[in-house]
Amino acid sequence: MIQVEHLTRRYGAFTAVDDVSFSIGRGEVVGLLGHNGAGKTTIMKMITGYLEATAGSIRIDDLVVGRDTRAIQARIGYLPENCPVWPEMTVIDYLDYQAALHGVADAQRPRAVAEAIRRTQLGEKATASIQTLSRGYRQRVGVAQALLHAPDIIILDEPTNGLDPTQIRHMRELIRELAKTATVIVSTHILQEVQAVCERVLILRAGKLVVDARIDQLSQGSGLRIETERDPRPALAGLAAVRSVDAEGTSGARQRYRIDADPDHAPDVAEALARAGVRLHQLTPLRRDLETVFAEVNASGDAGRLNRAGLAAQAAAAVDVEEVAHA
Repeated sequence: MIQVEHLTRRYGAFTAVDDVSFSIGRGEVVGLLGHNGAGKTTIMKMITGYLEATAGSIRIDDLVVGRDTRAIQARIGYLPENCPVWPEMTVIDYLDYQAALHGVADAQRPRAVAEAIRRTQLGEKATASIQTLSRGYRQRVGVAQALLHAPDIIILDEPTNGLDPTQIRHMRELIRELAKTATVIVSTHILQEVQAVCERVLILRAGKLVVDARIDQLSQGSGLRIETERDPRPALAGLAAVRSVDAEGTSGARQRYRIDADPDHAPDVAEALARAGVRLHQLTPLRRDLETVFAEVNASGDAGRLNRAGLAAQAAAAVDVEEVAHA
């Protein structure tokens, strides 16, 4: 449905988005994850047609951003990070005006506004002036305007920004509901939000895409850590499941090693050590999750892009730099 190829955005000598390519299928819920300044907002602005790419292409089905920008924008509901609203308007008047801008027919507008208010739980604030609303309620108004024209692509930039825990839970439920009828892209720097609602994650670092993987792949096994009283490598040398054994240091009289083997083979490792008379003090499965991958990506200096098939083997590494973004 969405095909991004070699997308680049530069500001003079600074490259905010650097040769990014990915595709998103119909009905996917994808998290765009990265520290502030990683390039997330710039990518979303280019997808929505509000910012011109320096190089590369964006296709939505058979439509191309640039040639068919207006048609693409008609299919997208977009919540910008700072949620621009007209504070002097009431919620219902603002949404009615936004529905008109989205091209919702006059006869359908009251129903569209009412449905958006219902889905974002704004009923008790419908007649209130927006300037009297809390930050959380203003965020809901921003989400409501993105839903008015029943778009089949919804892009939410920091959708839980300013929400309290109850509102965050409701927002997550709303995103899951939206995913039943639309493709959803959620941009955030908060790991918990991606884990809670997304089935796939794209991690950006310094404008580059360094990880593209399904969330369930992140829980695949990545190794074992053991503590023994002597070198276990001779005892494990003949074990087919063990690809390598690397020393990590010492803890008192004990030696710590990392084993490159699937955690499911932990019983085989323990049995081999027992047969060789190597006393085993600790055996810990090392399983990669989103938090682990994100930490590795932003801690190491050797960045590399991982595709979905290869994520279980290793995580890409990177550090964050400041993004410059202007619409």
